[in-house]
Amino acid sequence: MNGAADVEAEQQAKEIYAEILSRAPEHKISPTIDRVAELVDLLGHPQRAYRAIHLTGTNGKTSTARMVERLLREMGLRTGRFTSPHLHTVRERIAIDGEPISAAAFVEVWRDIEPYVQMVDASLEGRGHPQLNFFEVLAAFAFAAFADAPVDVAIIEVGLGGEWDSTNVIDGEVAVMTPIARDHEKWLGHSLEEIAQVKSGIIKQLDPPAVVVTAEQDDEVAAVIARRAVERGARVVAQGYDIEVAERMVAVGGQLVNLRGTGGLYTDIFLPLHGAHQAQNALLALTAVEQFLGGGALGAEIVEAAFGDATSPGRMELVRSSPAVVVDAAHNPAGAGVLVQALEEAFSFTRLVGVIGVMADKDAEGILSVLEPVLDEVVITQSRSMRSMDVDDLAEIARDVFDPDQVHVQASLPNAISLAADLAEQGQQDQIASGTGVLVAGSVILAAEARAVFGKDKPPRQPRRPADAP
Repeated sequence: MNGAADVEAEQQAKEIYAEILSRAPEHKISPTIDRVAELVDLLGHPQRAYRAIHLTGTNGKTSTARMVERLLREMGLRTGRFTSPHLHTVRERIAIDGEPISAAAFVEVWRDIEPYVQMVDASLEGRGHPQLNFFEVLAAFAFAAFADAPVDVAIIEVGLGGEWDSTNVIDGEVAVMTPIARDHEKWLGHSLEEIAQVKSGIIKQLDPPAVVVTAEQDDEVAAVIARRAVERGARVVAQGYDIEVAERMVAVGGQLVNLRGTGGLYTDIFLPLHGAHQAQNALLALTAVEQFLGGGALGAEIVEAAFGDATSPGRMELVRSSPAVVVDAAHNPAGAGVLVQALEEAFSFTRLVGVIGVMADKDAEGILSVLEPVLDEVVITQSRSMRSMDVDDLAEIARDVFDPDQVHVQASLPNAISLAADLAEQGQQDQIASGTGVLVAGSVILAAEARAVFGKDKPPRQPRRPADAP
């Protein structure tokens, strides 16, 4: 495309996004897959045009999906990756060969499916139901885009839960379960067992049988997954029993890991991501690909290349140094917990100031309580999202968790980051280069806006598959 055509496509894509966004938002859930099933039926079941790996869990889904996709692409397969939410553009959610779908393709796919979306809307409204919501449309959009590409394999992350999530019209040959904890309790249930029951709904009865690759889970969660697998005739591969992170060591810019998958032991793999949770994500991704390809070992050079340039934007991401500014999308207490562990392992902060903003429907007190031991002071802020918790309300909660003198309020995120940097440097003048830092955390949207403050809102181009190399 030429420059003018690119600009026009970008504008049209933004208009289409605004149109889809005008529907009920993705957090307004319709707990059924019947609605999106009606749409993909009209579209000719595009989700059946390729093989699939399906992922659920509470935290780590997107990072794991990115690693699964990178491994498959390194092996020369054409990939489609559907994840949510996005950081900077909705097109990030629908990635083909590791790149956000182009604006031109986004427009073309929408023009193809729009009449069918309108047909389902009319049918639903005629039966007294609301039209398709944002996420239902976007999930079908992704399935159609992947079929149109076409891709060899789709890596699909659930939006919420599993059983009735809009993505669950797809049949994943491999179902990946990242750690399951409490979150979205309004929809998923208040006990871990209830939440696991919903999430394990992505396990399908297939021929040949599906494989479930699961992280270490609480006992009640593991029991639910095992029961569902038995019911569906699926085979379980579990961390702690069949696979393990055999060893890990902190390294400059990340960590060195030894991973024992179903195909054997992979040693001295450099992973440019911080934290034990990312090593666990890498293990799940490696095993998922092994199982997807029959259970055998992957080539060491494939694993080294794929993990060696793995990225996870907005997850323990260092966006500036001196003082260091770390951005993380942790938006629940479990996510905050792994963030704290990774911070303590990867950095030696003598003084760390938090910039925290959360969504109104999240456990703000839980998040702040987990972060409090590692933060010397905190600046309360908010994202531009309408769902963001009011700064004064969040500050009131923060003053119950921190000493009130440690709590500052700055509604503007750029100003909040600037204030936090000043606070971090106070009294630390001879240690500024290595000992002071700012942590921005609390929501994915806040992480995205913080990345934009530092000019990180343009995703780097992904390495090409070997088949594409000149």
